Formats: sequence, C-alpha cells, structure tokens
Amino acid sequence: MLFRKQMMGGVLLLAAGLLLLVPVPVQAEPFDHEHATWNLLVKNNVHWNLNRTASLVNYAGFQKTHDFLKRYLFSLSAVTRTEFDTFRREQQLAFLINAYNAFTVELILTEYPEVTSIKELGSLFSSPWKRKFFLLLGESQNLDGIEHELIRGSGRYDEPLIHFAVNCASIGCPALLDEAFVAEKLDQQLLESTERFLSDRSRNRFDARTGTLEISSIFDWYAEDFSKGWRGYDSLHDFFRTHADWITDDAESVENLREAALRIEFLDYDWSLNTLR
Repeated sequence: MLFRKQMMGGVLLLAAGLLLLVPVPVQAEPFDHEHATWNLLVKNNVHWNLNRTASLVNYAGFQKTHDFLKRYLFSLSAVTRTEFDTFRREQQLAFLINAYNAFTVELILTEYPEVTSIKELGSLFSSPWKRKFFLLLGESQNLDGIEHELIRGSGRYDEPLIHFAVNCASIGCPALLDEAFVAEKLDQQLLESTERFLSDRSRNRFDARTGTLEISSIFDWYAEDFSKGWRGYDSLHDFFRTHADWITDDAESVENLREAALRIEFLDYDWSLNTLR
C-alpha cells in the first residue's frame, strides 16, 4: 500500500511538473529547443543499471502520463520543413534524435503491456520501422525515415555516433538517455552515449585470450558509417583503436587493440523489450 501511494504521488508530481511545461496552444509558441517536456518524461521513466551503461524504460510510467507525451509529439509534428531549415545543425540533429526516441516510445505504447519486442509491432510484409504512424516536417513518416533518410541520408550531419543515441526499445540497443538531447551539449552527449555502450561488456568486449573483438551487430549493420572519414574514423578498426580504453580496462589489452590487426566477431542482438520489470 505504501509503495502504491508513493507511486501515485510520483505520478501526480510528474503531471504537475509537466503542466508547467506544456505550451497552450502548442502551435502558437516557438519550438522548445530545450525539449523540456521530453526531458522530464525520460528523467522520470528511464532507469540506469549500476554501471550506467544500460537503461530500462518504465513504459507503465509513460502510459500514465501519455497525454504529455502526445503533446510533446504534437510539438514535433507542428514544425514545418521551412522552420526546421532555420535551425542550427546541432538543433536539427537533437530534434531528430529526440523525435526518433519519443516516437519509438509511442509505438511501444500502442500495444503495451502485451508487447514483448518491438519486432512484434510490424507485419508479415513490413517491419515496425517502416510503419508510418506520425507526421514529421510535413510528411507522413516512419522511424526508418528519421534514421536513414533525415539523418544518415541527408548529407547534413555526417555523424556516426547517432547509432549510440537513437534507441530501438530493445535490450540490445544502446541506452535510452535519461535526458533530452540538446544542441548546447550535443557533442558531449553523443560521446558519453558512445562510451556507455562500448563499456557495456554484455554488448562489446575484447577477448584477450583469443585476440577477438566481440562487438554488437550494430557495427555489422552500419560499418560503412565508420568508414567514411566522419569524425576522423576511416574504418571500424580505426574506430575501435581510437576508443580502445572504453572496450577494456586492461592496459595490455588496450595496447593490443591499438596496435594489432583486429579479429572481429559480431554478437547476437537481443530484441527483447527494454522494459522495467
């Protein structure tokens, strides 16, 4: 009973805080580049593991404050392409990353709590990432459209680290951040998200005995993004040499990663829902 009262009290406090953040009407206000509503929602519903390398999401909490999530999504959808083009590069990229993550939560909520994997939300002929269920920049859009067209395919950003910022609602994904991405500290947030993911030994590790770099399948799917010279990375090997000290804590292994030819093995991806139990 005490736990239930505490939970209800937390929900009421969150709701009260969000009421102060929601513009009325949304379309009459300039876009909030602090993403304050999303920031408060994730702050209250994202929970880190002990090492802060992975996070779980309280989808039940998002469900209780669903109206506020919808208002944030509406504020994203209200931005026109013309307005978006006036944003600075960092504002644009923060907008798109937050949009991807927020609309992913919205997709999960369409079937929560029955859903156990985001892959269940697709169909026999189409993946959940190709499901058009929202409006963005004046077009009917899907999650693939944000990631592969607006971010990766636009030629505006040349940013390989977005793969550690967008979250696919799965255990195998890089963590959903417990704060909104914002332009003023976007580079720091991207680097910290990368460090967290590479430091998670369940997803990325170096086997010194066999000299094998065992890494997430993300690096198999998007190897090309680490081979284009973006951020100075010319190959996957170059990326891991640069960040060897995030992959292992052992000094000898760090040197081996930096100097030796790397043998790479891609790990199986866990598509289970990243839900807080």
